[in-house]
Amino acid sequence: MARLSLTACAFAVLAASSVPSVYADTDPIDIRSRLISNFKVGSDQTRFGAFEFTGGLELSSSSSRLGAMSAIRLANDRSGFLGVMDTGYWYAGRLQRDDGGILTGVSDFTVSPILDAEGSGSELKWKFDAEGLALRGDEVLVSFERRSRVDIYPAAAPGSSTPTGSLPVLIPLEELRNNRGLEAIMVAPGTSPLAGDVVVVSERSLNANGDIYAAVLTGPSKGVFFVKRHAPYDITDGDFLPNGDLLLLERRFSIAEGIGMRIRKIDGSRLGPGNLVDGPILLEAGFGNQIDNMEGLDVSTDAAGQVFVTLVSDDNHSILQRNLILEFRYIGDGE
Repeated sequence: MARLSLTACAFAVLAASSVPSVYADTDPIDIRSRLISNFKVGSDQTRFGAFEFTGGLELSSSSSRLGAMSAIRLANDRSGFLGVMDTGYWYAGRLQRDDGGILTGVSDFTVSPILDAEGSGSELKWKFDAEGLALRGDEVLVSFERRSRVDIYPAAAPGSSTPTGSLPVLIPLEELRNNRGLEAIMVAPGTSPLAGDVVVVSERSLNANGDIYAAVLTGPSKGVFFVKRHAPYDITDGDFLPNGDLLLLERRFSIAEGIGMRIRKIDGSRLGPGNLVDGPILLEAGFGNQIDNMEGLDVSTDAAGQVFVTLVSDDNHSILQRNLILEFRYIGDGE
């Protein structure tokens, strides 16, 4: 239900408006797409842990506006999408697919500044370090690092709107590290004990035991809980499976070992005040796989009821990194 308004808002994200804009030009950005057919470099393997790789794209553009994608949410039709960049922008567009549903390209890609209560955008990182995105009915929720907050925007046209309010973060602000703060935000599905409630998880804001701060922000079970950290991984995003369990996307980086990513599953019934949660690793990938700085994760379901996970990477606007969209079909860790 949280996705119902997304198709409309994805194409209204750059609706004409009298509010100030960092970019005067609001025309769609031309995107070039290179197909990624194999997730493991040099291999036709398709099964990876609890997932089947279905395809991916490497995006490029002559426009400097492409990049820094930190979260994504797909529409019910799994075509329209809306996301945020950690440089303080919305992005939106459509995923093109073949008759089998496999990614073939991106169209109608647009970018718009995220606005504050005064109707102003900014390229100052500390003001608009947008890291997470969630859909709640006719609202879009955005979590920010550095100036830690969760702001609410109307889903009808977030790109031309100021926030209508904010949610209490609940995690003590002094516990949220400057560049390791609020990272993932999700709305629990109807199958969850937290149905409709908002959940946030920090990247690497740790308590005295080295566990990651998280919280249920709304509903009767609201309060702070913790996610077990397994170094060297940090959390970058998450979303709920249809059955109410939570998938967390995690990332590692070191000069010696390079970059890595993994997906961990958390029992959704364990999310609540005071709890310490952990769960199995469903997928882990590294240098030998087609990954980069994986930042965003979305769970969607197709018309046949198949569950998919879509991942996006943040290239940090670096020529050494890539903008990737990867998709997997969720097979299930119990099969």
